[in-house]
Amino acid sequence: MSLYERMLAIPGEIWLVFGQMAPYLLFGFLVAGILSVWLPESWVERRLAGRGLRPVFLASILGIPLPLCSCSVIPVSAALRRYGASRGATTAFFLSTPQTGVDSIAVTYSLLGPLFAVFRPLLALITGVIGGALVDRFDHEEPEPEKDLSTEDEPGEKSMATEGDNEPGSCCHAEPEGGPFRRIIHFALVDLPRSLAAPLLIGVIIAGAISAMVPVDVLEPYLGGGLLPMFVMMAVGAPLYVCATASVPLAVGFIHAGVSPGAALVFLIVGPATNAATLAALWKVLGRRAALIYFLVVVISAVLAGLAFDQLIDWTGTTVGMAHADHGEAVSGWNNVWAVLMLVVLLYSLMTRYFHRKKAMPCCREENHSCH
Repeated sequence: MSLYERMLAIPGEIWLVFGQMAPYLLFGFLVAGILSVWLPESWVERRLAGRGLRPVFLASILGIPLPLCSCSVIPVSAALRRYGASRGATTAFFLSTPQTGVDSIAVTYSLLGPLFAVFRPLLALITGVIGGALVDRFDHEEPEPEKDLSTEDEPGEKSMATEGDNEPGSCCHAEPEGGPFRRIIHFALVDLPRSLAAPLLIGVIIAGAISAMVPVDVLEPYLGGGLLPMFVMMAVGAPLYVCATASVPLAVGFIHAGVSPGAALVFLIVGPATNAATLAALWKVLGRRAALIYFLVVVISAVLAGLAFDQLIDWTGTTVGMAHADHGEAVSGWNNVWAVLMLVVLLYSLMTRYFHRKKAMPCCREENHSCH
C-alpha cells in the first residue's frame, strides 16, 4: 500500500476505533453518572478513617469505579485526608483511582478485550492495597495538609466533580436542578465528557493514524517482549498527562505497531497514575516518604504486571487489541449509530466547556477560584 493510500485510510481507521468503543463508553458514562449521585464523597470519607488494612482495602475498592483522573483525584484525596482518612487509605485511593474507572473499563473491554478489562482493575486494587499498607507500615510523617489542594466546604457538602469543574455552590459551577435522574444524565452526558472529550478524541485520532500509517508489528523485532519495551512504555507514559480512558486507544496503537500486550499494560498503568501534578500533590498531602512509596509501587508493579500479563497471553493464546473484534461488523449497523451519538455528546461537551469558561471567568477571579 502506497503512502497516499495509507493517508486516505486514516479517517476510516479513526471511525473504526471510535465505533468500536462508542457504545461501551456511553455505558460507562451512565454508570459513572449513577455513582456520582448515589456514592457521594461524604459517604466515602466517613469510612476511610483508622489504621490497618480495612480502610486501605475499602479505599482501593471505592477508587476503582470512580471516574476521576490523575488531576481531579487530587482535591478529592486531599479532602479525604483532611476529613479523617488514614494515610494508608489516602495513598490507596491515590493509587487505584486514576488507573481505572467504569468508563475506562468499558472502553478497555471494547478495544483490548475481556482479559485486559479484568486484569486492569484487578491490578489497580492490588497496587492500591500494597501501596496503602506500605505507607501505614513505614511512613509516620505528619505533614500539615495543604488547604489549597481541595475546597474549604464542610464535610458532607462536597459532591463528585470532574476535572475542569469547580465546586458546587460557587458561581463557577452550579449543580443542575432537578431530581436524581436529571443529575445522573447531566453528569454522564455533560460534566464527565467535558473533562474527557479533548484527550479522548486526540487519542482516537492518534490510534487511527498509527493503524493506517504504521505497518502491523513493525516494532515487534525491537519492542516485542521482555523488559526493554516495558521501560520504553514507562518512559513514554510517566511524563504524560493522560487519563485512564484516553490512554486505551493509544495502547491499541502501540499493540498494532508490535509492542507486546504486557508493555502496553505498563503504559496503561504508568500513564494515568504518574505525572508531576500527582506526585507533587501527594508530597504536599502525605509527605516525601509516601510520595516515594507511591512512585516505587507504581513502577515495580507495572513491570511485574507487564511480564505476568505477557506470560498469561502466551499460556492462554488470547488475542488482544482491535484484532479480538470482528472488523467487518465494527463499523456497520448499530456501531455507526452509537459512534454518531458519542461524537455529538463529546462535541456538545466541548462547546459547553468553552461557554462555561467564558461565563465563569469574572466571578472565578472574584472568588479566587481557578478557572479551568
